[in-house]
Amino acid sequence: MSADKKILLSVKDLKVQFSIKPQGALPWTKPLALKAVDGVSFDLYEGETLGIVGESGCGKSTLARAIIRMIPSSAGQVLWMGNEDLLTMSKSELQEKRKDIQMIFQDPLASLNPRMTIGQIIAEPLKTHYPETSKEDVVDRVKAVMKKVGLLTNQINRYPHEFSGGQCQRIGIARALILEPKLIICDEPVSALDVSIQAQVINLLVDLQKEMGLSLVFIAHDLSVVRHISTRIMVLYLGNVAEVSVANDLYDNPRHPYTQALISAVPIPDPVKERAKKVILLEGDMPSPINPPSGCVFRTRCPLADDLCAIEKPTLKSNEGGHWVSCHHAK
Repeated sequence: MSADKKILLSVKDLKVQFSIKPQGALPWTKPLALKAVDGVSFDLYEGETLGIVGESGCGKSTLARAIIRMIPSSAGQVLWMGNEDLLTMSKSELQEKRKDIQMIFQDPLASLNPRMTIGQIIAEPLKTHYPETSKEDVVDRVKAVMKKVGLLTNQINRYPHEFSGGQCQRIGIARALILEPKLIICDEPVSALDVSIQAQVINLLVDLQKEMGLSLVFIAHDLSVVRHISTRIMVLYLGNVAEVSVANDLYDNPRHPYTQALISAVPIPDPVKERAKKVILLEGDMPSPINPPSGCVFRTRCPLADDLCAIEKPTLKSNEGGHWVSCHHAK
């Protein structure tokens, strides 16, 4: 990143661990530790979009929820604006910071209260954080943000079930925007939408980011979508960071075997190139986070794995271009 860009959010060695009892276990059975996020670190700069990708179950959504304390963390720090740790704040302190950090959820309809009109839904954050705002001002601000996301203001008194999935996601975006936050965490916001609607929502987020100077954490499993919107991309595997780089560099020169396999599976809109490309197929399934492999967590599916990978967990290392990779054999 440019030297004049300030770090907005800094996540340091964040861990999320759950205690799980096996199904049918006796009451005195010791619970097992499920390591959903296992020491993730990254910096997010003002005005940039960090894309986070990986298979289902790799810890993407858990990481997002841990950052804003929707779920408890086991260890680590989440530093806001360089010095304030969100994980150690009191409820009142965190409530104040949440004006600047909002979230867009995966299922647009499930994230909206069916008993509230969309005007009430969009206005809810405003009434929570600024209860002194007059009713007239609330309505004016709700209508303004509705226009910004492409909703008609005469729909303000309708209910969520009267809208399509794409429109419901626009309502969710409007709710996140009404406080004019600095950061929006997007947890797979287009995965439940049709392809054409996905493009509309992505383009809307890109335009809003430019207009409002937003920073985004964009979580998805579709690498072509992530490439379109992201400044940098972080690849997760089993709760660990496999690779981090500028978007184009990651796609043009993936260094981790897992990233190479993911990118090889992305369709190319050229029939000749699509037929000619080599798809890397990974053997087996992702291991359980309850019993992860020793050493490198990817070694059980990695074509490059050797004895060192089973003994020593690799650390994130970067080259001169700032391309970070966690692999003993990355070139």
